[in-house]
Amino acid sequence: MQKLKSTEKLNEIIKESFVHPQLIFKHSNRCSISAMAHSRMRPFEGRPATYIIDVVADRSLSQEIARVFGVVHQSPQVLVIKDGKCVYDHSHMGISAPEVERQLT
Repeated sequence: MQKLKSTEKLNEIIKESFVHPQLIFKHSNRCSISAMAHSRMRPFEGRPATYIIDVVADRSLSQEIARVFGVVHQSPQVLVIKDGKCVYDHSHMGISAPEVERQLT
């Protein structure tokens, strides 16, 4: 997963979402549930258009993502972005790699 660390990159993700769906995973290294969700997201590592944000280190950007896409800020959280909008978001134990895969196709 590519690190998401700036609003400029977020704007690129939004632009690219009109061509291909984009995946954002919000993660905290301080949380065991987030670690479990991160392991569920491993099938997406190395794939293009897949991003991870550290919600502790980049809290303001994480909150900006919530604001831009009209979702409640949570961690862990997965968002699928298509055509500039968040079309899927789940958090905590609701994060499922098979469902994310369905949303990306």
